[in-house]
Amino acid sequence: MNLCRAPRHLRMQDRESLTVQVTMARQRAAFERSGAPKDGELLEGIKARDMHAFERMYRAYQPRLARFVINLVHRPELVEEVVNDTMMAVWNSAQNFRGASRVSTWVFGIAYRQAMKARRRWDMPVESIPDNEQPSLEDGPDDALRLGQAHDALVAAMDTLTPDHRAVVDLTYFHGMGYREIAEIVDCPPETVKTRMFHARRKLRDVLAGDLADWL
Repeated sequence: MNLCRAPRHLRMQDRESLTVQVTMARQRAAFERSGAPKDGELLEGIKARDMHAFERMYRAYQPRLARFVINLVHRPELVEEVVNDTMMAVWNSAQNFRGASRVSTWVFGIAYRQAMKARRRWDMPVESIPDNEQPSLEDGPDDALRLGQAHDALVAAMDTLTPDHRAVVDLTYFHGMGYREIAEIVDCPPETVKTRMFHARRKLRDVLAGDLADWL
């Protein structure tokens, strides 16, 4: 698909449809947040060395972690290893969780660090942009672009980003997280997350010209 031109059926006449998708994405994110106590209960089980609780948490997080990790490491053969290392760290470190953040924030933070370790082992240098460049003054982007060809175009365009920039885009658009939560996951100040999103959106707009770029 040519990413420089939005498909005809995704142009002006489908703006109302996209608005519905945005609303649905926000509702899904709110629903996921409402499930936080369930995560907490599972983690309490893991602290008690309940293997059944661990298996339930693994099944719940594996698909989400896998799509997050592949965007960071870009090596399908590493995804299962990183996800397994993440969940093993959850099993071994559950006692250290004190509830200062959501369980999902804690788990994704572990996954981010494990993915970065995997990248370093495979020695995959990438071009980076200094985090102290001027960030966007706009509000955070909506939790949208989850469905259809717009979703596919965004995923393909993200291949042009650095791992740090892919991480903030992925956590924002596909996991419905805000800047402060992302900052906890990637272990940097919220202003740095805003700066990375600014550069990521600028790059994506260059690739996704036309109506798709307007949605970022």
